[in-house]
Amino acid sequence: MKDVSEKRLDERYRRHFGYVAGYLPKDRRAVDAWHRELKRELQRQAPGGDVMPYTPAVEGLQQLIRNNGIVRMYLGQMIAQQPDDHRVVETVDELLAALTAIVTTAPGYNPDPAQMNAFPMSTLFTYMMMTTAGEILFRNTEFNDALRKILKEWCSFLDSPASRYVLTEEEDGWLSRSAYFYNRLWEFTPDMEKPHWGYESYNDFFHRQIDLKHRPVAEPDNPKAIVSANDGTVFNIATNAQPTTDFWLKGQHYSLIDMLAGKHVERFVGGSVFQSFLSGANYHRWRSPVDGTVVDASVVNGLMFSDAESAGFDDTAATYSQFYETAVNTRGLVFVESDDRNIGMVCVVPIGITEISSVSINVAVGATLKKGDELGWFSYGGSAMALVFGPGAIDRFTVPNRSGGDNPDSGPPIRVNQQIAIAR
Repeated sequence: MKDVSEKRLDERYRRHFGYVAGYLPKDRRAVDAWHRELKRELQRQAPGGDVMPYTPAVEGLQQLIRNNGIVRMYLGQMIAQQPDDHRVVETVDELLAALTAIVTTAPGYNPDPAQMNAFPMSTLFTYMMMTTAGEILFRNTEFNDALRKILKEWCSFLDSPASRYVLTEEEDGWLSRSAYFYNRLWEFTPDMEKPHWGYESYNDFFHRQIDLKHRPVAEPDNPKAIVSANDGTVFNIATNAQPTTDFWLKGQHYSLIDMLAGKHVERFVGGSVFQSFLSGANYHRWRSPVDGTVVDASVVNGLMFSDAESAGFDDTAATYSQFYETAVNTRGLVFVESDDRNIGMVCVVPIGITEISSVSINVAVGATLKKGDELGWFSYGGSAMALVFGPGAIDRFTVPNRSGGDNPDSGPPIRVNQQIAIAR
């Protein structure tokens, strides 16, 4: 029975977004090793040891747990429901101490993909997210809001010069020879003569600017050529999008009212959705797929650590979660009225997944765009992108869909500014 349980855990883990995107170790044993090291550190900080004080946001979560009996109940159940062999965090105090340790450090680099662990908070929550109580708790509004404050606190640290200590040329640094090739850093614009190659913080490195000679705009003078908004991997191409669906169920994918927060939905009913996801090595800025004018731009705060409603160890849960996340996660909404009347309105939907879930939009309503103009960026964390088109806008997509099945990373790679579709 233990072997079956471990097999299911492994299947479930392999469909976690961090695993698919390359932020979490390819070998789940590395997650367990990280947990054991975390446990040793927490034990060292036990009463009488050198205890690190909680950050203000972690103190806020502590107060929520103390004052909200429902949150306290589900948190206790979530900790207890972890598999016996993988229960590292055993108390609320240990969880708060672990969160404090994470938000005061920067993610490290490991040249071995089997050991790469650049999503430490996802690693912390790996087994908790798989529990019935965890699925409920990570959807709880107050708990989610408290987590968002912790993630913003972490983002502030990663925006600061103090986070640059991982930007080194040593073997475990993000500027090492191995990382140079993993991240294709020759495509970007580092100043290798400066300390930390000129990057002011970890996030400055993470959403580094690319040399656009490596991402030329496809057919810039052809308004019918629609280009990718981002680097990534194609997850899904869908047609006949509907106003509402049971987006949390297998086979029920895009719910426009939820995805677009109720905005301009009538313009997109019956249209198409092109969804992709970004890996750690991808360029993390995103650009306009069409010529046009920005008519609306906003960020919708949503969930961060939540899978689709496929409770327990359903090994397809995180695959279908990439549909679910378009409707419930923190995401940007940039509505662009195309200069081509046949294309009409397009919505660019950058989606934050796990960790920081930071979406920054740097265009204003009324801005005039050329295809390939920058719209914004992701700070540290997992991310996906959806482009939503109105009915009749697309004549054909010029990149293939993923091969299907339950493997979310079976789609073709795409690059920002490459052609993905031809308009009617």
